[in-house]
Amino acid sequence: MTFWNGISVSSDFSVKLEVMKWRIVLLLFLLVFGFWRVKPVLAEEDCLSNPKDWPPLKLETCLTELAHLKALSEAATAPLESEIKNLGNRINALQAGINAAVAKQKKLEMEVADREEKVAEHYVLFGKKIRELYKSMRGSSLLVQLLSRVGAGRINREIEYQGTASDVDKQLIVGLSGEILSLETTKKNLEAQKIKLASLQETLNKQAEFYKGEVAKAKSYQQVLSSKIAQISAKQREILGQKLAGLNLPTSLGAGPLYCTDDRKLDPGFSPAYAFFTFGIPHRVGLDQYGAYGRAKVGQNYDQILRAYFNFDEFRDGVNATIKVNNSNGFDQGNIIWTGGLEDYVKRIYEMPGDWPSSALEAQAIAVRSYVLAATDNGNKSICANQYCQVFKTDPKGGAWEQAATSTAGKVMVSGGQIITAWYASTFGGYTFTNTDVWGGSQRSWTKRARDTDGEVTSFSDLMSKAYDKDSPCAYAAQGWRNQYGKSAWLRSEEVADIANVILLVRKDSSTRSHIYQPDKNNPEGTDTWDAGRVKQELKNRGIAAFESVSNVLISGVDWGTGLTTGINIIGNISENFDGREFKDFFNLRAPANIQIVGGLFNIEKK
Repeated sequence: MTFWNGISVSSDFSVKLEVMKWRIVLLLFLLVFGFWRVKPVLAEEDCLSNPKDWPPLKLETCLTELAHLKALSEAATAPLESEIKNLGNRINALQAGINAAVAKQKKLEMEVADREEKVAEHYVLFGKKIRELYKSMRGSSLLVQLLSRVGAGRINREIEYQGTASDVDKQLIVGLSGEILSLETTKKNLEAQKIKLASLQETLNKQAEFYKGEVAKAKSYQQVLSSKIAQISAKQREILGQKLAGLNLPTSLGAGPLYCTDDRKLDPGFSPAYAFFTFGIPHRVGLDQYGAYGRAKVGQNYDQILRAYFNFDEFRDGVNATIKVNNSNGFDQGNIIWTGGLEDYVKRIYEMPGDWPSSALEAQAIAVRSYVLAATDNGNKSICANQYCQVFKTDPKGGAWEQAATSTAGKVMVSGGQIITAWYASTFGGYTFTNTDVWGGSQRSWTKRARDTDGEVTSFSDLMSKAYDKDSPCAYAAQGWRNQYGKSAWLRSEEVADIANVILLVRKDSSTRSHIYQPDKNNPEGTDTWDAGRVKQELKNRGIAAFESVSNVLISGVDWGTGLTTGINIIGNISENFDGREFKDFFNLRAPANIQIVGGLFNIEKK
């Protein structure tokens, strides 16, 4: 049956809706809860508990598990959300059909009333004509009229005329009556169709509400997972931060000189030797100070420099506030050691060498001003005086820095009407990242992923020659060292083989994770740490070939667009390819001393 606006409804439509509903419910069930058919490494309830005292490997495992569950749930809700949208369109179409039916019904009612009125009028006229003829016939002597040739002719013509007129009137009345009956029938059909449309709309509304309820449940579940992922990520960053702290890498130039060593110039006393060189040092969000230096050297002004590192709408001028500085490592902590105006505060910041180009200093001054206002809520909170906030000293820095502060006085960056938190760090290694990429949490629109180079790059040598921060000693360096082997970050081939074996073992049996921490440090899970020999034996016990030696290590994949090493190929008595992140994570857990890969983009050097 076809209704107004082309809406078609078959007699088994409701049955089809029920079948569709339960098929989607089944899909939701299988996608969200079907993962229990393959037992996860850790139970969901375990991963949703408090991660306060979890070891690093459990953090990584739960992140993987919860991200998997979230992806399953999101995949399950996608068809439901699509069906809700389709149902909404169909409900709207039905409502349009009902509205059209109602409008047509009202129009028909008016036409019926009009036709009924015309029929009544013609009945009155018809009756009047009959009465007049009757009176005329009675008012004359029938015999006289019949005897009168003239009178008889007139009577015949009158009777004939009146008869013809009566036939026309009768036909008109019959025709109008027929129209009224037809209109009444159409009106009844419309009423029946309107009722069916309304019934169908009610059914679709119920289905839509059902789907919305299921989506709401799934969204709530996803929110729980997202919250726990954020909590675990924060704990993981805390642990990694503690390990990174052992490298004494400064957050920004204000924390002191950069002491990154080029291990290519150091002789470990053995060969072959392998070192894992990272591009840049944490945290790679916001303004790259050495990148600003490189951009200023090629003639870029502060506006060009800042727009290379931040997404913002405009500069705002004439901004002022009172700034309070504390003696803690954070905001609104410790005791207040200094209070003064915004411009006096900026002149006392020691974050960039005073002999750098003026446009780099001006970009830094605007970033300093924007950061302190955003981070302290326009001075309502106090700010610390060290690299955890911004390096501040009570005496003005003077010189070119003060000139840069004065020339940009009151100028800040604004995005969406708000002053941005203008983070910065010393060296990014040719790529910038968003705050979420590095720290997790909610995305800040002014942070960006970008390649920070003068032209395209397709190789590590390209990057080392074209990165704007290439002059930084930390642009390309292996991080960490040992007291022996020339105090370098070089690893023996058997140490690289051990890291590869650890990954192979955990791939095969995830229950072994708690045993594969650094052999030269205490096990954070309180169990025994397996040495290289034990790891190889455990692999053999499980029928897996182990690396006995390594003859070469190669980068097998790099995403030059985002700046990530995506693949590592290790070649020895066997050969295996590893995902870039997978290798980095296990390297940082297993490598000796404090040797680490401190970023997503890294290369291998061989000596």
